[in-house]
Amino acid sequence: MKKTIVSILMMAFFLVSFTNSGNAQKPDYEKYGRIAMAVVQADFPGAPIREYEYLGRKNIDASKAEDGFRFKVQENNQNLFVIIKVNHDLTNKKLINLTVESQKQ
Repeated sequence: MKKTIVSILMMAFFLVSFTNSGNAQKPDYEKYGRIAMAVVQADFPGAPIREYEYLGRKNIDASKAEDGFRFKVQENNQNLFVIIKVNHDLTNKKLINLTVESQKQ
């Protein structure tokens, strides 16, 4: 009986310690992903976003980086890929430049 209780308590501790998402750190590109999503929604109002992909980060220099995002948008029954590149400062976490590029599929 004691072994069962100890096993249950250990399992509960394990689950709580590894599934506690409150302590999980958010990716640092999340802020720029939300900005990119808002830009796509503003540029293509009413068009559903079908896919979203984080393309990765390119370091420009020691304090600047570029994060890339790709969205698949359906506009007028036609699929478009929208590439958003966000240049930002790593030290003060401020946006420097944002570019939008559309490509037909």
